Amino acid sequence: MLARRVIPCLDVHDGKVTRGVSFGRAEAGELKNVGDPVELAVRYNEQGADEMVFFDITASAHGRASMVGVIERAADRCFMPLTVGGGIRAVEDMSTMLKAGADKVSINSSALANPDLIRAGAEKFGSQCIVVSIDAKKVAPDRWEVFAQGGRKPTGLEAVAWAQRAVELGAGEIVLNSIDADGTKAGFDLVITRRISESVGVPVVASGGAGTLEHMAEVLLEGRADAVLAASIFHFGTFTVRQVKDYLAAQGLPIRRI
Repeated sequence: MLARRVIPCLDVHDGKVTRGVSFGRAEAGELKNVGDPVELAVRYNEQGADEMVFFDITASAHGRASMVGVIERAADRCFMPLTVGGGIRAVEDMSTMLKAGADKVSINSSALANPDLIRAGAEKFGSQCIVVSIDAKKVAPDRWEVFAQGGRKPTGLEAVAWAQRAVELGAGEIVLNSIDADGTKAGFDLVITRRISESVGVPVVASGGAGTLEHMAEVLLEGRADAVLAASIFHFGTFTVRQVKDYLAAQGLPIRRI
């Protein structure tokens, strides 16, 4: 059985890590400044994180340039795989981030606007480099809809169907973000996580809602996720990566020890 992964996520705005609730917006002053992304990455690397995700939420050319610098510095000091997302709209953007030291690139709204970007990226760099991130919101008792533009724009797409299409186009991994649960620390959306995990043949990373160690185990066991991604519980010192891994191992889940 493959080891389950524990992945901290860093939302980077103007070179600093921030954290919001339910997709809080930088322009609305809804984000808290958490710290320097490279120093946090080094901390999580030392704690035994399996991977690190950097998500660039800065909508400016200057912010994009600073993000390249963040990835370069993090790659120089960390020995875990790095994924970067946000503002990647073309194969050239993917190339820039991979050359800076990222191991994977994550696309979301750009993939929705141009699904062929998934295929183009997979053909050039390999499916293992292409992650499709899906922001899903429950809109009816048995329907989860995909949203674009940071969870603000409904697309009309059903979440499971879009995940399947993304994989058919060449995505090597799916990150499922629950808009309803994001930043609430109230637990993951187990139902949609399980449905997507069981419907695609690539790893699914669960995101949105981690608040307790039990939540992490639940989404891996009941939600059938391959990895768990979290931000607030790590950034604010609720748990360390090592503590999460020790708990998961105690629940019988295979994890990678440092």
